[in-house]
Amino acid sequence: MTTLYKLRHLRRVVLLVSVCCATWTVARCAHGGAPAEAPLLRPLPFQVAQREGYDPPQAHAHAPGGPARGFALVPIELDLSKTSADLAAAVFSYRVVLLADATGKEVDWTPLAGQQQDNRWTAQARVPAGGWYRLELRARRGNDELLHAQVEPLGVGEVFVIAGQSYAVGANDEITKVEDPSGRVVAYDVVQKKWQVAHDPQPNAGDGGTIWPTCGNLLLPLVQVPIGFVNVAAGGTSTRQWLPGEKLSDQLAAAGRTTGRFRAVLWQQGESDVIEHRSTDYYVENMQRIRAALAKEWGFEPPWLLAKSTLHPTVYNDPDGEGRIRVAIDRLWAMPGFRPGPDTDILDGENRGGLGTRRHFSGLGQRHAGLMWFAAIWQELNRDAAP
Repeated sequence: MTTLYKLRHLRRVVLLVSVCCATWTVARCAHGGAPAEAPLLRPLPFQVAQREGYDPPQAHAHAPGGPARGFALVPIELDLSKTSADLAAAVFSYRVVLLADATGKEVDWTPLAGQQQDNRWTAQARVPAGGWYRLELRARRGNDELLHAQVEPLGVGEVFVIAGQSYAVGANDEITKVEDPSGRVVAYDVVQKKWQVAHDPQPNAGDGGTIWPTCGNLLLPLVQVPIGFVNVAAGGTSTRQWLPGEKLSDQLAAAGRTTGRFRAVLWQQGESDVIEHRSTDYYVENMQRIRAALAKEWGFEPPWLLAKSTLHPTVYNDPDGEGRIRVAIDRLWAMPGFRPGPDTDILDGENRGGLGTRRHFSGLGQRHAGLMWFAAIWQELNRDAAP
């Protein structure tokens, strides 16, 4: 074999190897490359899903089988409009990963049945109570991962919808903060449609302080699951403005639909009905109508925890009018669907803001009102516990 022939043969071998390597690389990229990414429309970062299956007597650390803190079927909505992945015959699965300093239980890759309609893929993933978590979703065909999506942080815990007037929003003196380093007390912004750590000022609730970070700070160490607040209260509003067909009723209905299941409505209101000189019967009838209409809208009947909130010391002094609304709330507390909230009327003196303040709760009053709401919520969470 001549030297020229050897060189030509070597060139052919090198060319053949190069072609084979290129073909293998293309095939590998087509079948084993990075999966497509698709955005999750639900759940959102920092979102808390309402848990079910919580059993207070069995929620302690040494309960047989572990703490019975419950779970949620978390709605998942995947946007497929920005991916070209062929998902025909793909198998979806999900997993749940605990983030740092979180409570709860991880879930390894688990098959997930869903439905696709147009460019939306929807499902429900069972997630143990706890958080923060990272939720991951993937679609595979054989050993090939076609699509991947994830969201963090995500929590499964207790969700509360807040309604009423100014004592429930940012009309108070002190800007309070969530103390948990991981920020596991959050608030939903109904305008921006996002969740955020529930530091004051609360979203769409004015630029002052509220009572809700204090309430969440006290509740979190006991429930050991993330807490979510959805606040649609509006200052200066009376019950007639929350009746079916009114703008505030529509906003409250929309907030409940967006949140899905939640534990309870927290109602802090009464001052404007005192100003309007409303009767006991009027207040009771309005609250019954408000609750019944929203239960129909939501498709379930969460309890309403009603505060006694009738005093506004720098605006009026009307013991008779205040008494009529307090009696109305007493009557409602005894009716199905309504439960006792705190009697924040007992917070007087240094608990109230003076003329040089926002004229509602002082910082001390905010902390005391938050403590009282914590006690009412804790009682509600343990209401049906077996003795």
